[in-house]
Amino acid sequence: MGGSAVEAIVIGAGVAGPVLAMALQRVGIGATVYERAATGADNRGAWLNFQANGMDALRAIDAAGPLEGLGYPNDAISFVNGAGRELGRIPMAAHRPDGQLSVMMSRADLYTALGGLAAERGVPVVYGKELITTTSVAGNRVRAHFADGTTATGDLLIGCDGIHSTVRTGIDPRARAPRYVPVLNVGGYIPEFTVDVPAREFRMQFGTRCFFAWFPTPDGGTVWFANPPMAREPERGVLAEMDDAAWRRWLHELMSGDTGPAHDIIDAAPGPMVGWATYDLPDVRHWHNGRDTVIIGDAAHATAPAAGQGASMALEDAVILAQCLRDCPGTPSALVTFEALRRDRVQKIVAHGHRSSNSKAAGPVGRILRDLLLPIVFRRAARDGGASLQWLQGHHIDFDTKIAPVPA
Repeated sequence: MGGSAVEAIVIGAGVAGPVLAMALQRVGIGATVYERAATGADNRGAWLNFQANGMDALRAIDAAGPLEGLGYPNDAISFVNGAGRELGRIPMAAHRPDGQLSVMMSRADLYTALGGLAAERGVPVVYGKELITTTSVAGNRVRAHFADGTTATGDLLIGCDGIHSTVRTGIDPRARAPRYVPVLNVGGYIPEFTVDVPAREFRMQFGTRCFFAWFPTPDGGTVWFANPPMAREPERGVLAEMDDAAWRRWLHELMSGDTGPAHDIIDAAPGPMVGWATYDLPDVRHWHNGRDTVIIGDAAHATAPAAGQGASMALEDAVILAQCLRDCPGTPSALVTFEALRRDRVQKIVAHGHRSSNSKAAGPVGRILRDLLLPIVFRRAARDGGASLQWLQGHHIDFDTKIAPVPA
């Protein structure tokens, strides 16, 4: 960026924010992260399957170290229907030259590890700062206005503030609202609870009325999740009002008549159970304002959890945006180039996640067709040894490679 000193304002200290700040450091851009919450480590979601391309993005900026010992490698996914009939088994990830696998890990551990590394590298993170709006100020700078009356001024503002992004609506007040996906989410980790599944295999059940999944951990525990179907978007506050007993009762009803360990898992899971709705963002028209503000990660292209790619896409964004800012002749050029490099890939992944989520909520006829077709699809995927997943998980970033600016 012409060698001039640049200061960035990063909104959001989830997965993308601290990594973006570390990537910006490497290209000579200072950054301060502002987080709405009073403290770090969001536990919602409990566990996630952290994909190989996410670890690749961290390695590009030498930030993978703290994650090397976290979680449990996941080699394969097996699928059964409600009656317990096997539908297929496929590799969890594409075979990458670096041998990186998908890793099941605690979301809180991921947040804590990345936040801790950012702190070690001197990244300032300020909590309790809820963004209200942004304004342009003299000198081609941008100012963030927070709910507590304070402000921050910089040369660039990056929204890493999630699917309900304030930065996104500031860029485009008519931006499309997140799209509801007709399944809910609930899950967690059960210590000292074993399931009869091979090591490093994720068992997923297309139940008669609910999608249910479980994964054995080497320490003798089990990670699990369920996707209760809900055709209509729940009204605000409805899920928060459901208590632990209501969630367990409903899950038992949904899994009634299906084989497998679901009922034992529901009973053994530590409480309180908390569920949440699923949303994605199929197409955000404006990722930036052409001058000084841009969104990345879920703020720009949230995907349903079925894709397993939310965190990894955000990390790819963070590293590639830093490369664009390093190699393009100015901020406007960098923002245009970043969007051009990323939009097609992430929108394809969002569509993939939406299809996968909707298959979990199939009706009676859809279930019959699904159970007939999926074994064919899975056999084909098993034969290619994960090659069909290469587009998804095989993405590689060489941080030293120079980015060619895209014409505006």
